[in-house]
Amino acid sequence: MSGVVTTFDNAATLDACLASLAFCDERVVLDSGSTDATREIAEKHGARISIRPFEGYGPQKQHAIDLATHDWILLLDADEHLTPIGREAIERELRAPRADGYRLPRQEWLFWRWAHPEARANWQLRLFRKSRGRMNTVPVHAAPVIDGTPFDLDAPFRHYGEPHLADRVDKVNRYSSGLVVHKRRKPIRGLSARILVQPTLAFLKLYIGKRYFLDGWAGYFAARTHAFYTFLKYAKVLEAQRKPDQS
Repeated sequence: MSGVVTTFDNAATLDACLASLAFCDERVVLDSGSTDATREIAEKHGARISIRPFEGYGPQKQHAIDLATHDWILLLDADEHLTPIGREAIERELRAPRADGYRLPRQEWLFWRWAHPEARANWQLRLFRKSRGRMNTVPVHAAPVIDGTPFDLDAPFRHYGEPHLADRVDKVNRYSSGLVVHKRRKPIRGLSARILVQPTLAFLKLYIGKRYFLDGWAGYFAARTHAFYTFLKYAKVLEAQRKPDQS
């Protein structure tokens, strides 16, 4: 199995990420020009390091997957790490695989605390056969897909989210801007209604649906900033459509 990670200035979290992948047959790190200690940390863990300019989230991760030499891929971001329970579950499952891909539960760091155990995890496809999987072409939030139906495997991994509210706001601002060009290619039906309604629905989906209310103010902040992101990604499209071209 290949543990695959893409990096850019991730010295603060990469050590834990690669340590959690120590059981893999190889660890592949694709860096896009880090200027901190990212590459030194990868070298310390014996990872196979390649360097490639960043050309988008999906293409970068796909190139990293292509560099792997094993068919089973465990794909993590540099600010994520697999838990010991997750490692045990994966090792047991791969002795006799029941599927070509598996969704794993991601546990979130919310500003100053881990999400409550009863909060609903974000299940994501992260373990799959290279011969059956690939990255999709969704901008910003690109994710792997497989030919077939993935299984849910209770192999938790953890995500170190932004440690400060300002960092989260900066991220949602960048991500929402990254979606504008893509969404301008074709009209969005009911754009005005989405601006008015979708932010509230996004808040409720996290705060009530995923039980972030169990996380106190940290859960409220996470749900509220997610709602703000939802507002921005549609509002920026409307702004771009109505603003005269000044180029």
